[in-house]
Amino acid sequence: MREIDQLVQVDDPAWPDIRAACAASDVPVRVLPVDPEDGRRCLLQMQVTARSALGALTLHCGGLVLDDGWVRVYGGGSESLGGLPSLGRVNRFPSALDPAWHPATGLVVGHDVLGGVFALNGHDPAGEGRPGLPGQMTWFAPDTLEWEALEVGHSAWVSWLLSDGPGALYEGLRWPGWREESAALTPSQGIAVYPFLWSEQARADLAATSRKAVPMREVLGVAADFARQAGPADPGFLGEM
Repeated sequence: MREIDQLVQVDDPAWPDIRAACAASDVPVRVLPVDPEDGRRCLLQMQVTARSALGALTLHCGGLVLDDGWVRVYGGGSESLGGLPSLGRVNRFPSALDPAWHPATGLVVGHDVLGGVFALNGHDPAGEGRPGLPGQMTWFAPDTLEWEALEVGHSAWVSWLLSDGPGALYEGLRWPGWREESAALTPSQGIAVYPFLWSEQARADLAATSRKAVPMREVLGVAADFARQAGPADPGFLGEM
């Protein structure tokens, strides 16, 4: 079990490169201020160093908001400042440091406004019904209600997001005016789409769907319920909002 100073005081920290990549990105991105105590508490529980992108975001950043709020990447949290919850809250970290605790099905590190979930695989993804290898990113697709392997680690995923990865991932899932609707949301809201994204009607004409801002927990709850009841399978933990 490493102490906080061992996790923070590292050679070649990742934060300067992440900050530079955010500044140079063609994707609109907001870097949120961090609650320092929450950030250090999350870092200590995860036992990752500031040399990694995950550790750097947790220590130095309250989260990233990309594409006018369409994608939210979690860090050390800025909820007390009106921003995003911390990785600890989203993943239900224990209230006190517990060396034996780990996220059962993987670490939720981001959400999109449609209820898509980005998670970092744990040590046995196959045993948890998740695709991909240990330490790789997966995405719970809001239009299929299935987990998909992204085949990259967390650091490469962050770089991919900043290199317009969302533009490719959400092709066919964005309608005219999506940016304005996303930008109007609060950090705790998502977009409910009806007919549902996984329906034939939505696939045939997404622009004709009805959409409204609702709490993100509601978007996630509806998707999880349908996945369990109508298939393909129980998606497991999708994050606490």
